[in-house]
This record gives sequence, structure tokens and C-alpha cells, in this order.
Amino acid sequence: MLIKGYDVSPLVAGESLLARPGFWSNYLLSMCSDGGCAERPVPEWFGEDGADVDALSEVLFDPERWPVFRVPAEDGPGAVVIYRNLDGDYGTDYLLTHPGRSCAEQIASWDVDFSGTGLTWRELIRIADSPSFAADGVQDTAIRFLLLLPLLTDPDMPETASARLMAALAVVGAPQDTASIAAEHLLAHLTGRSRHDPTWASPLSGS
Repeated sequence: MLIKGYDVSPLVAGESLLARPGFWSNYLLSMCSDGGCAERPVPEWFGEDGADVDALSEVLFDPERWPVFRVPAEDGPGAVVIYRNLDGDYGTDYLLTHPGRSCAEQIASWDVDFSGTGLTWRELIRIADSPSFAADGVQDTAIRFLLLLPLLTDPDMPETASARLMAALAVVGAPQDTASIAAEHLLAHLTGRSRHDPTWASPLSGS
């Protein structure tokens, strides 16, 4: 697989991994961890177990195959999530694809923590809820929303944010009694490290 603007890796389509047990714990569980939280995050919050997580991590973090998750949008910018599996420099890179541009633009990375330019809640929802069925990639809006969630850098969350997140977690298999716990921890982490400056140019503007 080739992505113009990101030419340093053995990229492979990763969308088939989204339905594998252990994916969402690998992808989101570290965001539930916070020094101020009394509860220890566990894979069971996502309806998974440790064996599932360990097995899939061998696939997700394979230096020879870097999974790519494409989130194409019907009208406006889309996104690409890439597992950057460099030896000694593992992380997740987030790119935007702009209509009329041949090259994707990297806007953020997740290593030990988040760095780069994120999205407001409105921008995230705009991409998540506008799948392009003519393009390869993830079409389900709940899964698109969860893939984009680490990009959220908006301290002013709507009252509906928790319900939207809980519903998305339920779609991917989180039990009802733990989806609320996971959503609470995820939103606490995201709003706690928000650095979105309203004076910054939005990455969706192409600036």
C-alpha cells in the first residue's frame, strides 16, 4: 500500500483487524489510564480479555507490516491512522487527506502521549458521520468515530458526548455496564490533556 506524503514504511490495509478481539483494548486502553483514576483499566471494559489483547498486539506492532486504517469522507477531509512500527520508535500517526490534494498531511502522533494538532468535537463528528462509500476504508460511523477519538482536543464537550461514546463502544462489543466506565475515563483523559487553541487554524481548513 502507498500513501503519498507518508513514504517510509511497509504499509498494509488494517481494516480487517477492527473486528478482531483485542483491537479496541490495544487502541484505546492506554487512554483510560490516568494517575488520578482509582480504577485500573482492563480489557474487559471493551468486552475483551488479556489473551486477545496480547495476540492481536503481535499483529498490530509487527515491524514488517504497519497496519493502516482509512477513514475516507464523502465531502471534505478524511483521515488515515497508521501504526508506526519502527524498532525503538513505536507509535500511531494520524494523517488528513484533503480533496484536491495528492498528498496526505500528518497532523498528530500518539507515542507515550499525544502531540500535534487535534480536532474539535464538531470536526471529529463531521468526518466520522460522512463516510465515502466509493472509497476503500472504514464506513461504519461508530468505528470511524472511535478511530478518530484520540485526535479530540476540545475542552468544550457537548452534553451528548458521553452518550455518543458509550453507543460507539457498545457497537464494538463493550458490555453495557462497562461502556459507561470506559467512556468516563476516555473523556476525562481527552479533556484533561486538551490543547486546542481556538485561535489556531483548523487542520481541516488545509492551512
